Amino acid sequence: MSERRYTEQEEALEIKSLCRIIAAYANYQDAAERDVKRYERSFKMLPPAHKELLFHLGLKYQRLRWCISMNAAFIMNMLEAFEPPFDMSQYVDVGDHDHPSHMHDHSHVDCTHSSGRGGCSTVSLSRSNSLLDEQHENLNEDAKAHGSSRETDNQKDEEDHMAGCSQPVGSNLGTSQGVDLSCNGDTDASTAAYCQDKDVSESSAVDNVTPRHCTGSLFKLNVPPIDVDKVRCIVRNIVRDWAEEGQKERDECYKPILEELNRLFPNRRDERPPSCLVPGAGLGRLALEISSLGFVSQGNEFSYYMLICSSFILNRTQEAHEWTIYPWIHSNCNSLSDNDQLRPVSFPDIHPSSAGITEGFSMCAGDFVEVYSEESQESAWDAVVTCFFLDTAHNIVEYIEIISKILKDGGIWINLGPLLYHFADSYGPDDDMSIELSLEDVKKVAYHYGFVMEVEKMIETTYTANIKAMMQVTF
Repeated sequence: MSERRYTEQEEALEIKSLCRIIAAYANYQDAAERDVKRYERSFKMLPPAHKELLFHLGLKYQRLRWCISMNAAFIMNMLEAFEPPFDMSQYVDVGDHDHPSHMHDHSHVDCTHSSGRGGCSTVSLSRSNSLLDEQHENLNEDAKAHGSSRETDNQKDEEDHMAGCSQPVGSNLGTSQGVDLSCNGDTDASTAAYCQDKDVSESSAVDNVTPRHCTGSLFKLNVPPIDVDKVRCIVRNIVRDWAEEGQKERDECYKPILEELNRLFPNRRDERPPSCLVPGAGLGRLALEISSLGFVSQGNEFSYYMLICSSFILNRTQEAHEWTIYPWIHSNCNSLSDNDQLRPVSFPDIHPSSAGITEGFSMCAGDFVEVYSEESQESAWDAVVTCFFLDTAHNIVEYIEIISKILKDGGIWINLGPLLYHFADSYGPDDDMSIELSLEDVKKVAYHYGFVMEVEKMIETTYTANIKAMMQVTF
């Protein structure tokens, strides 16, 4: 796949977009601290008798700060390992965020494409053949977890299209170790006192980690709330793809897919294994599991929020359970207990490099339509797997048409996921196109492009769900 040259203007826009994403990650802790201060202001407004009844909330807020600092420590280590595809020093003025009036009430938090081959330690993230219309390809966890509450997604300046499969990202850096400290479940005063003794409000956990490309201007930037939400969505996606706690969702979503691939391709010879493409691969777990079955597996992802994180987990993890995060701390709603809200989650549950992947496993970045519309992709794949992906399309017919073209004769398409169309609520003078079909119509389109239905069934599943929350949304 040839790599398109960037014009100077295009590269400047790409760098600006990437700076904004790095800034969102770098400002995670400050944004979370503002939330905690808001909780404390509300607490101070209580009448004295009510304060006395809820005196433990002050201790909870200190524990929250400690959990936030642990999340921030992971994020900073992740950014430190990230090798940008551009020279970031040439563009540091990221304070100019353009916010068009037509901000969209959704965001994609399946926040991911092409042909580079390599093992897990050298998973290829690729440069894009096209660019710059920021397509909202970041599945909003909140849109998936709260089907009706859609968040604004101003992607025009947020994400860049990467493709072309060039050199691995960050392959020459070591991994910093996680900080194995937590105030994670105890409600007694001694634990809270320990957190206070450690002065968690001073963010000591991340003082010694400052990524090279996180300049002072990035840390001082007033990051838009939607960008902050995306970072928090990534934290929850880590649980879905790479933690033991996410095994239930993986069994509901990934296991049926893996079983079907295993049934349809019983003879997977090492000398010529079948190939499988996974558009919208997110943090890469499904693509890795397919590779472990003996397929040449390629994940495709659009969102740099996802790509930065997946690259770190796939390329930099030294051992299972290396990192600990606190993914549920950003919502005080529907918690059975403070301990549930503040509980730790360790990841990855497996060491990616030890997962038995094939030599052909790769992750490539770029817009699905732009990358796989190329002539070189026609009849290139034995199987295509789409999981929580179809409804990210502006034009779902175009997605299905491309899938039909890139499959070999007799190739298999396996799809699982809802039809929560991500552009359905676009408003403003420059509305995004959004074609929203019923499942019945989706099948009619598939039949038109030559597909024959072999297996069809409905399953129930959640998406990045907090398994200990009082509210669960099921698809």
